[in-house]
Amino acid sequence: MALRFGTDGVRGVALTELSVEFVVALGQAAGEVLGIDRWVLGRDTRESGPELARALGAGARLAGVEVIDLGVVPSPAVAHLSAIEGCGGAMISASHNPWSDNGVKLFAPGGQKLSDEVQEAVQGRLDELLSTSKPDHSTALAPLASHRDPLGAYSASVVDALEGRDLSGLHVVLDCANGAAVSVAEAVFSRLGAAVDVLHARPDGRNINDGCGSTHPESLQAAVADRGADLGLAFDGDADRLIGVDDTGELIDGDRLMALFAVDLRDRGRLAHDTLVVTVMSNLGLRQAMGRAGVRIEETPVGDRSVLEALDLGGFDLGGEQSGHLIFRRLATTGDGVMSGVLFADLLRRSGRPASELSAEAMTTLPQVLLNVEVAARPADLSDLDSEVATVENELGGDGRVLIRPSGTEPLIRVMVEATSDEAARSAATRLATRVSELYG
Repeated sequence: MALRFGTDGVRGVALTELSVEFVVALGQAAGEVLGIDRWVLGRDTRESGPELARALGAGARLAGVEVIDLGVVPSPAVAHLSAIEGCGGAMISASHNPWSDNGVKLFAPGGQKLSDEVQEAVQGRLDELLSTSKPDHSTALAPLASHRDPLGAYSASVVDALEGRDLSGLHVVLDCANGAAVSVAEAVFSRLGAAVDVLHARPDGRNINDGCGSTHPESLQAAVADRGADLGLAFDGDADRLIGVDDTGELIDGDRLMALFAVDLRDRGRLAHDTLVVTVMSNLGLRQAMGRAGVRIEETPVGDRSVLEALDLGGFDLGGEQSGHLIFRRLATTGDGVMSGVLFADLLRRSGRPASELSAEAMTTLPQVLLNVEVAARPADLSDLDSEVATVENELGGDGRVLIRPSGTEPLIRVMVEATSDEAARSAATRLATRVSELYG
């Protein structure tokens, strides 16, 4: 069965599931449906990246698209160039997945994620191409034209976000995840005057996200504490998400970052409608903290694409995910780990206080247990669980929360429970996961 679009493009095992033939067809399908005569194309540091980039370019050329190669750049750099140059964009990356996976993200002109309708049209044309012919992928070996300055405009936009301020006096440790952040993160922070130490910035094609980055920040936590740094910042493979580490080595996840940013922007009169956009996965503790601070919560389904849609629909400024995808809508069209890191360092410097104090005051995280249940196929709806969910929610009262949803990319149902204690959350989650398995396993 062919790969299909999930919440953030297409992903699969590189060169097998996500084969050259598949990516050629995807390039052709997207080129035909989008009807854009020029794309910019970036990739992260995976071993399969160059071959799959050439494959996507070859398919796009079959649809009459000129493809300009950016080389190794963050996903938000692709989106930024798409926005300022009025062209389409594509990124070859599997984000936080291991090196053996890869994927394709597509951007419409303006640096926007594809709408559901456009994505479905691309999927439909892709299915036709894969079922009616086997693309000739020999053209995938043809080189692509290179962009004259793939990172200049993007780097300048991140620096300009500080409106003339700098980061002098701050000691920052950056974990580049052996991914796309190696191309730009250290240079930007150094340009802003920070003292910078860098970890995991020697990609070899197979060490991306390997025991490092936003999903494995343990070495960053140790480094920040050992070196007496003010702050640690961990990116994922394509540098569109951020996880922070405070001066004591404690983690600052996406929810806590959003709590800090929302209040800071509100206090400076820059949080439109005093509203923060979050997904259903954000911790109940964030909602409680924002309620106390007078910040309204707008909730969306999982995925930064859903967050962006809500931001634009409501005219809001800030949104994101617990995983560290943060979108500053006045400044960018997508999640941006490097920009988020620069803005957090700026917030810290303006406050004159340690990151540990700011983080501790931002919110209280309620214990959250997430269980993934393998199922034979993703069900169309989960209404058979309504009674069991209602019973658990009644037992938890107002200090707990239940969320059950199908994965957007895998044959899994995700069961999440928050409660005042880890024991209560785990007991309820286990009970619900057992019921899910009985019904759909």
